[in-house]
Amino acid sequence: MHAFTRLSLSRQFLIASFPIVLIGMIGIGWWVGATIERGVANRIGAITSLYVDSFIAPHLQQLEHGNSLGAAPRAALDRLLTDTPLGQKIVAFKIWDQTGRVLYSPNAALIGRTFPIDEGLSAAFQGNVRSEISDLTQGENEFESRRWSRLIETYSPIRADQLGSVIAVAEFYQTTDELARETREAQIRSWLVVAGTMSFMYLLIFGLVHRGSETIDGQRRQLSAKVAELSAVVTQNAQLHDKVRRAALRTSSLNERFLRRISADLHDGPGQDLALGLMRFESVAEACRDCATCNAPGRPVQDDFQTVRIALKSAFSDLRSISMGLQLPEIDQLGSSQIAGRAVRDFERKTGATVRLATSCDSSELPLPVKIALYRLIQESLANGFRHGGGSDLSVELACNGSWLDVTISDKGTGFDPLKVDSKSHFGLEGMRERVEILGGSFQVQTAPGHGTVVRASLPKQLAGFEE
Repeated sequence: MHAFTRLSLSRQFLIASFPIVLIGMIGIGWWVGATIERGVANRIGAITSLYVDSFIAPHLQQLEHGNSLGAAPRAALDRLLTDTPLGQKIVAFKIWDQTGRVLYSPNAALIGRTFPIDEGLSAAFQGNVRSEISDLTQGENEFESRRWSRLIETYSPIRADQLGSVIAVAEFYQTTDELARETREAQIRSWLVVAGTMSFMYLLIFGLVHRGSETIDGQRRQLSAKVAELSAVVTQNAQLHDKVRRAALRTSSLNERFLRRISADLHDGPGQDLALGLMRFESVAEACRDCATCNAPGRPVQDDFQTVRIALKSAFSDLRSISMGLQLPEIDQLGSSQIAGRAVRDFERKTGATVRLATSCDSSELPLPVKIALYRLIQESLANGFRHGGGSDLSVELACNGSWLDVTISDKGTGFDPLKVDSKSHFGLEGMRERVEILGGSFQVQTAPGHGTVVRASLPKQLAGFEE
């Protein structure tokens, strides 16, 4: 079957249609032969019945007045069936009356016997000539069946000369030699005609199918080439996408390390210098407090010292806050519930707000990019809820869902209209979305003015192809 389907359409048509054409030719030949056989049998029977009616009917007219034949008519019938050309064509002969009794037959054993009236005999008594091919299986054919297997059986009505009524029926049998010869010749002629016609149509249709098959095969080859090209491009795109994703994951980790380094540099560099400068400035201010020049009328240098000191303290405080905000806590060895607890405690310490934390699982074997995304997601969401929602009823929930970690951060604050949010000026939501989707997770925000805000995210517990 597979070998057949691999062939071209034209060859499949050639192989599949040939048996159909061959069976059709045989069927047509058989049907034509059967039709010709019936027609020839009827023709032979009709012609012979004319001879029978012309030569035999005159010897049977006495049956108009009785149901038996005399010796003279029987002798005349014997001569007709033996010494004339009619007798040479007829191999068996019977005369029937209306009761199904044989009145005459060259076979004396049949005379006087009664047989059931069949369809042909009944039709003949109604005035019709009936001819058919008989297989000689009826009881009346017990003698004929010993010599022949098939004969042409004809029932011909015998009419009275003056009244025209049917007074008897003549049944005669002829061999099928002539019938077989004519049928065979007709079948051969019909097969030749059908074979020529079918061959011409077959070749014509095959030519059309072959052209269509060539066109389809060409288009199929082009399509296969395009599909192969597209598959190669899709494979390349998938590989590039995988490389970009892994690069993004590595970038996320590197970015946090870079921010940690900047935080340390700010703390150890400008932060230390500002602290030292502030300490030295306060010593100088203390030493100059009783200086006559600084306390001279019209020159409030002490006020300038106070202003500079406040500015330095403010700058040092801001620099310290920035440094602490950039620096990510040491979360490498923490599980998901510990990371969430750390983010919540840091937020509560900075803002004084209260956050409800609920965790139903603790995933400890999380990749570092997932841990970073979890911490930053909670940190940013709580900060947005405090800053824009008023910090009302803040909550954080963690749940495990198979190979995913579901995070939900919600508040009962003022909410907002997502359609009116400017992503250029409010890049916190877009940043969180980007962090989650880079990992292959999902991010969703549900909010409405006056109904609070709910941030939902699903983070994968494992990252395929990521190496820390």
